[in-house]
Amino acid sequence: MPQSKIPRVVRLWFNGLLLLVLCGMTSAGWAGQVAGTIVQLSGPLLAKKANGGARILSLRSEVESGDTLVTEKNTYAMLKFIDNSEITLKPGTTFKVEDFSYDAGKPDADSASFSLVKGGLRSVTGLLGKRNKEKFSMKTPSATIGIRGTTFIADIVEPSAEALAAQQAYNLASTAALDQLAAPVRPLMLAQLTPPPPGGVRAPGLYVQVLDGLIHVTNPSGTSNFSPGQFGYTPNFRQPPVLLPVNPGIPFTPPPAFSQSSGPNASSTPNKSNVVDCEVR
Repeated sequence: MPQSKIPRVVRLWFNGLLLLVLCGMTSAGWAGQVAGTIVQLSGPLLAKKANGGARILSLRSEVESGDTLVTEKNTYAMLKFIDNSEITLKPGTTFKVEDFSYDAGKPDADSASFSLVKGGLRSVTGLLGKRNKEKFSMKTPSATIGIRGTTFIADIVEPSAEALAAQQAYNLASTAALDQLAAPVRPLMLAQLTPPPPGGVRAPGLYVQVLDGLIHVTNPSGTSNFSPGQFGYTPNFRQPPVLLPVNPGIPFTPPPAFSQSSGPNASSTPNKSNVVDCEVR
């Protein structure tokens, strides 16, 4: 039938239906790949989407590549990825899944790229990290962390008036000792000369603790490797990572349930969350 003889209301209805189908296809194309699932949660958890939307997550909520997770001040959250790796976020953390891709039959396509913007986390290596360690990277404001089959903790201390005042006072007291060094100082020596200031106040920067395996921390100023039982510190991109001679006191105390078997099918069922999974636009 010629278009001119098709009733105008029918043409409008058909065009509207076609537009809805195209929009649905476009939205599906924009959706990120599912990277993992929330398997433990102790409070509110927000996922910011790459397109500007946001979701409040609950247990068993899926997390996609491109999502930025934000924990509230009392929230610990454990994310289990599709390769069985785990990342547990501490309260007050902003963490982005930049790109995560894993297919058991396609190791060349592996990708695990993250950004720890603020706060802290514990990372446990999964299948991807065991077969393609070089494909794992975690960016922070001070350095990038790589792995060698690892369980590690990373914690960012942001500058504050109290921390800056304590660090300045400590730096003034140690200036004379530092000025005596005429040659460049090896990272271990520098760490021994400049430990975190006393009084329990840690200087701003990235702190790492290795529980198992090996990590390497790198920025434009240098690279350092850290082994089990070691602690590292990176003030900023202008200074290299250093080995700390003592435990700086990295706070990471998730609820006891987080140390039990995780996952939706675990025999020990976690406490039911009151947080709902909904879309915020």
